[in-house]
Amino acid sequence: MRDVDGGTAKLLPDVDRPRAWLLTVEGSPQSYVDLDDPTHLEFEYARRIAHVLDAAAEPNRPLDVLHLGGGALTLPRYVAATRPGSRQRVVEADRGLLELVAEHLPLRHGSGVEVIAGDARSELEAAPGASADVIVADVFGGSRVPAHLTSLEYARAAARVLRPRGRYAANLADGAPFAFLRSQVATFAEVFAHVCLIAEPQVLRGRRFGNAILVASHTELPVAALARRAAADAFPARVEHGPALERFAAGAGPVHDAEAVGSPEPPGGTFSVG
Repeated sequence: MRDVDGGTAKLLPDVDRPRAWLLTVEGSPQSYVDLDDPTHLEFEYARRIAHVLDAAAEPNRPLDVLHLGGGALTLPRYVAATRPGSRQRVVEADRGLLELVAEHLPLRHGSGVEVIAGDARSELEAAPGASADVIVADVFGGSRVPAHLTSLEYARAAARVLRPRGRYAANLADGAPFAFLRSQVATFAEVFAHVCLIAEPQVLRGRRFGNAILVASHTELPVAALARRAAADAFPARVEHGPALERFAAGAGPVHDAEAVGSPEPPGGTFSVG
């Protein structure tokens, strides 16, 4: 247990896996890492982002990945294990959290992962154009996605950094009536030709608050492959795209920096542990 910039962080051991740890900040789960098996992804949202990474190129082909938000570096470890030779840059704002993770959950030697402390939006805007195959955005201030990572200007910055066939994947959270999630679909559809959502049916039907993965690209997304992978998970998800996604986002418009808001506060206990 340690005080970090975002509050009190705890590393909790998994009694079923000898070198696996759950990272929480202020009681909210942030990351799960198995140091012996970095391909083991405990959180369903992480598995769904991994599906996007798996489908981004042929198996084993190295990728250049920009991670906005680091936590315990679960997905950078996954990419390093499944795509050796990948070049990855991780931006994490919480310096205390970075120190805790580096001390207790160190990266493997030669991982190809560079970790820096900084603001995700600022580092994105400073990144070279057409330098990333994939951008993974998993940034939460407490339990909310910060407003400055939800706007049209931010989406355009992401599009500039991605290569022509690159993909953007973001972990978002919302519940009915989905004002935030619908605005995010509209915002990214303004910039990217192809957008989809990956989420559990109960979430998409508005029966509970939960995570949704937004995926965007200038080129056609592998929707069928993503749908097969998501449906085969322990907690099956579906891929919303095309006319169904247009109906979901109907009436929502893109948001600019001036009116952008963070994701809604989750109902009490939604993402808490202990």
